[in-house]
Parts: sequence; structure tokens; C-alpha cells
Amino acid sequence: MVDKSICPRFEKAMGLLSQRWTGMIIYQLLIGPQRFCTIESSVGVSGRVLSERLKDLENEGIVNRKVYPETPVRIEYSLTEKGLALEPLMKDIEKWSQIWLDV
Repeated sequence: MVDKSICPRFEKAMGLLSQRWTGMIIYQLLIGPQRFCTIESSVGVSGRVLSERLKDLENEGIVNRKVYPETPVRIEYSLTEKGLALEPLMKDIEKWSQIWLDV
């Protein structure tokens, strides 16, 4: 008999990536390190939700938060090696959407 259950790691990955705005935040950070306000305005997400998603992604090791000891304090977000490994997936979704989806 064939086991038809979904792999727990795949299920966790889909749960993480399917959260609203998460994919868009990762896609935006593929450009390079960015400040909170830049991500917020580019993606169009509220500050509260962006803060939650960035914390989730940081806890998963996908996003790095770097604080610069300046006045005023500057904080930049960037993708870690684990986050950058999502680039081929994001590019494939981008290519698929351009072929198959109407706006």
C-alpha cells in the first residue's frame, strides 16, 4: 500500500509560504537589503502585518535583521542563505504567472 500522507517538511514549508504577504516580502528582498519603510511601501502591506511576517521569517532563519548603531537607528532586512535559496522558486512562480494569469 502506498503512503499518501504529505511530508511534514513540505506541509510546514507550504504553511509558511502561504501566509498572506510572505511571498511578496521574500520576492521584494531578492533585490537586496532594504529598510522596513521601503518594504512596506513597495509591497503595500500594513506596518503591523509586515512586522509580524518579518519576525516569523527571521525566526525561521529566512530573513536577517541588521541594526546599525547610528542616530537615528537604522535597521535593514535581508535574505539569509536559506532565504536566497527560494529565488529559483520565486522566479518560477513569476514566469508561470506571466504566462498563465491575467491581471
